[in-house]
Amino acid sequence: MIDEILAFTDKLGRLLATFKISLILGIIINIGIIYVLFKMTEILMTKLKEKFSSSENSLAVNHVIPIFEKIVKFLIVFIITASFLQSQGYSLTSLIAGFGITGLAVGFAAQQTIASIFGTFSIVADKVYKIGDYIKVNNYEGYVESINLRSTKIRTLDNYLVTVPNDICADSVVENVSKASKRKLDMTLGVTYDTSDEKIQKAIDIVKEVLTERSDIHKDFHVYLDTLDSSSINIKLFAYVKTKSYFNFLQIRGSVYQSIIRKFRAEGIDFAFPSRTIYMAK
Repeated sequence: MIDEILAFTDKLGRLLATFKISLILGIIINIGIIYVLFKMTEILMTKLKEKFSSSENSLAVNHVIPIFEKIVKFLIVFIITASFLQSQGYSLTSLIAGFGITGLAVGFAAQQTIASIFGTFSIVADKVYKIGDYIKVNNYEGYVESINLRSTKIRTLDNYLVTVPNDICADSVVENVSKASKRKLDMTLGVTYDTSDEKIQKAIDIVKEVLTERSDIHKDFHVYLDTLDSSSINIKLFAYVKTKSYFNFLQIRGSVYQSIIRKFRAEGIDFAFPSRTIYMAK
């Protein structure tokens, strides 16, 4: 009886030893597979960084790639671990259910953050804007200072720093002013009603002359008599300035105004101002 017990104990010990060896061997193999896949992922992400390093959205891409790399590595660990546990006879139903409940809780808690991350992917993929662009979004406008995974920082003309979540940028109408190859110059010049017909025509000719002389104005401009306002005869100027910069545009517009004012005064053409004439009945 004792011999049988000893023999059974010996067989059980050898079985457990074999099981431990196979378990340890399986763990080592899976760790090796995970390590190789991690290295392949890192090489792939490095190639992607190099590919987009010269693109206009390189800084935004460099923010997106690290989070994408972490997601891929998490999926690798999860799939390899699940496959190993399945091969050892463990049921994955409870494990997957646990991950589902945890993921649901995390999803509700981080819903806004996840939406912003997907908004970042959308901004980068559509090339909506890049760092340094002048944009208008959600009643804010200014220069893009940084594009992070969660938000875009805009420096307004008042020097305020506005942080807009990327999901809002992705779902809003974004005006990228820096993408414009030229800027519209739209002016209304009012002269007084006592201006003679000859001087009105002279005023139109002066405006055309000023625009023609400038090399920073496109030649497809339009100047015409526009409206008879309550206190002025209005001359309309419509042209395009050869600049993308908003500050350069302001300087050119101011210079055009100065040239027109100087030439109007030289010709004795008076600018109108709000006025009213009252006639008294006897």
